[in-house]
Amino acid sequence: MERMLVRSFAKINWMLRVLGRREDGYHDLETIFQSISLHDDLLIEESDAPAFSTDDRSLPLDDRNLAVRAAQVMVDEFRVNPVTIRLTKRIPVGGGLGGGSSNAAAVLLAVNKLYSLDISSRRLRAIALSLGSDVPFFLEAGTAHASGRGEVLTALPFVGRIPLLLVIPEAPVSTAAAFTQLDLLRNRAGVPETVAAAGVSWLSSLERLPAGDSSLTNDLEAAAFSLMPPLKLLFDRLQTQGAGWCHMTGSGSTLVAAFASTEERDAARDSFGDVRTAIAETISREQALE
Repeated sequence: MERMLVRSFAKINWMLRVLGRREDGYHDLETIFQSISLHDDLLIEESDAPAFSTDDRSLPLDDRNLAVRAAQVMVDEFRVNPVTIRLTKRIPVGGGLGGGSSNAAAVLLAVNKLYSLDISSRRLRAIALSLGSDVPFFLEAGTAHASGRGEVLTALPFVGRIPLLLVIPEAPVSTAAAFTQLDLLRNRAGVPETVAAAGVSWLSSLERLPAGDSSLTNDLEAAAFSLMPPLKLLFDRLQTQGAGWCHMTGSGSTLVAAFASTEERDAARDSFGDVRTAIAETISREQALE
């Protein structure tokens, strides 16, 4: 039977703005996604019966797992044989790095190729969005501006290879809790709902990386820090390590710092011997989808 070994890459958010709440309960977002070299591996094989296994015992093995759900959608939609999936996990769970969404997208692409389905990009994106707001990005990968729930994507030029240090606290931050806390903090402060920043040139902001740019921030940081004060202490500590840009990614809890060189990045990592870290680099769309 046919089998494929595929890599499923993580993402970071160069910036994340949370705009007004939508009628469907979601928030409108504006963000810039970036693929990075940290990845999971998925072995996907044609089978007579579906099965999912992983080396990460914290993950559900049923359809609560996005990879399982993605495989089942493809089997149901296109009447193909089931697949078995074996996941080797490196992307932290619940860290704001999009691991589950990336796994789901990798399964969609792999099943499409495994069975030579030749699904249109438009239909594949619709299936991806039905699984989660971040999943469509991982079909495109690279560097992209996103709006709506995060699914309205515009490709941006690759920022080049930038060394990254990821600081990964043990405790994750609940995405739902982070958004709820942000609404609460804004209501307390009397802050009106924000709107998209018309005319902002994200290209010029990205060109200044990794020297840093004040517009590349994350609206969910304040909420995450108030929910998890030790995360703020780690953030303050990371900011002293010489990074040009340093922020939380997604709804957290992973903190990411961009450095001018691998030597500076590796020296900063040495100072976090008591905390889980990972090193990575930015990668292009072609690298993420090869």
